[in-house]
Amino acid sequence: MSFNGQKILPAVRNMKDFDKMMDTQYLYGVFLDLHVGQLKSVYQYANRAGKNMFLHIDLIQGLKSDEFATEYVCQEVKPYGIISTKGSVIQKANQKGVATTLRTFIIDSSALKKSINLIQKVDPDYIEVLPGVVPKVIKEIHEATGKPIFAGGLIESVEEVEVALDAGASAITTSNRSLWNQYNLPRINGQ
Repeated sequence: MSFNGQKILPAVRNMKDFDKMMDTQYLYGVFLDLHVGQLKSVYQYANRAGKNMFLHIDLIQGLKSDEFATEYVCQEVKPYGIISTKGSVIQKANQKGVATTLRTFIIDSSALKKSINLIQKVDPDYIEVLPGVVPKVIKEIHEATGKPIFAGGLIESVEEVEVALDAGASAITTSNRSLWNQYNLPRINGQ
């Protein structure tokens, strides 16, 4: 899936990052480290600005990432999407009609095999592969599952972004603001 031509999905770690993202033309992004008390207000702000934000539910401070928390977040906060390493969270978000991303850490061939099996079982909309600097793994997971891939983790240069995209990644998740700036979409009609 294309994100309106976005090659980068800005990964927001704090409110300063969020303010920087709000000043860009990016329509899609990822919230990483939020406090449970911030969820509703930042999502209301993002929605008013036309930003479609994924929420990495495993990283919400003050909220256990399980299917009950997922149900609450989907009903009350209404994020564009949920990111998690947990199959039960992905399945619950799927039931609630929220875009889902299964985050996988590929450290060896066993982790690769287990990840592919979990992807096939829980059927996320997207897969985030970490570290994203291993093009062979991006290609293999994409070919085995047919799912769009986000590459994240350890991507620090334009060259690494391009290699991951060439390997089949749909987009790159990164908190590196210099990469946000490199790939920021051109302003439309002076906006």
